[in-house]
Formats: sequence, C-alpha cells, structure tokens
Amino acid sequence: MQTVLSNCEDKMKKSVASLNTEYLALRTGRASAAIFDKIKVDYYGQETPLNQVASVSVPEARLVVIQPWDKGALSAIEKAIQKSDLGLNPSNDGKLLRINFPPLTGDRRKELAKQAKSSAENARVAIRNIRRDGMEEIKKMQKAGTVSEDEQANGEDRLQKMTDSYIAQINGLADAKEKEILEV
Repeated sequence: MQTVLSNCEDKMKKSVASLNTEYLALRTGRASAAIFDKIKVDYYGQETPLNQVASVSVPEARLVVIQPWDKGALSAIEKAIQKSDLGLNPSNDGKLLRINFPPLTGDRRKELAKQAKSSAENARVAIRNIRRDGMEEIKKMQKAGTVSEDEQANGEDRLQKMTDSYIAQINGLADAKEKEILEV
C-alpha cells in the first residue's frame, strides 16, 4: 500500500515540476534566461544545449546577452534562436548576441495566458490519471487479499488528499503565471 502511495506521490511531484519548467520557458514581458533552455545549437555537427556553448545573462529587465565560449559558434547560436518559436531577433556584434525583449502586446499577453492555462489543465489531467491508476492498484490489492477493506478505504482517502494537494499547487502556479503574463 505504502509503495503505491509513494509511487503516486513521486509521479505527481514530477508533473508539478514539469509544469514549473514549462512555465519558466514561457515568455513574459521580462527577459529571462530560462526561455533559452530548450534551444539546441548545431555545434560541430552535434545538437548541443545553448547553455553548454555560451553564457546567458540578463543585465537589464528587457535585455538578454549571450556570450559564446567559442566565437566560431556565434552564428550557429544566432541561427538557432531565429529558428526557435520564441519570435526573437538577436543582434550580433561579432563577440556576443544581444536580444531585446519588446513589450508584449495585449493580444500576445492573452494568447500566452491561454497557453499557460492549457499547460496547467494538462498537468491537472496528469495528476488525475495518476490518482486513477493508484486507485486501481489499491483495489487490485484488496481483491488479491493483501490489504483489508479498511486499509483500502484509508489508502484511497490518502490518495485523494494527496491529489487535492497537488492540484492546489498547480492552481497556485497557474494563477501566479497568469498574473505575471497579464501585468503591464
């Protein structure tokens, strides 16, 4: 019983962590180094994460500076950013890339807020699926005779409380991200 509950909790933690990572990569009105985490650069024939070929810093609220450790990778980094779905255009001065974050339009803010809500709903669905699988495991254990009906009811109750807790965490993350996106 305890292993079923701890497995479910581990999976729920991963779902919340995944949503958090997804939210870090979601562009808001401010510059953030985290939105570049998914960008891969063609570095000597290998798809390499950007943060492994360059330093990414945020010196100002609306500016990101990317400085490659190998100057030869500068154009590959620039191409990778332009090909990404971030909609950013870096300026190359031969030594580093500067990326200005223009203020988001009202329509773009609404679109991003909708995307954040969709990600949160996907995470909630994942949590509910984990709960459903856990409940089925507990019922199988009761049918097999490894746990009593009281233990089954107790386990299902604990699993439901765990689910409610993680859903509340997701709602909190979603509300905070939506507020961050919509603030001007």
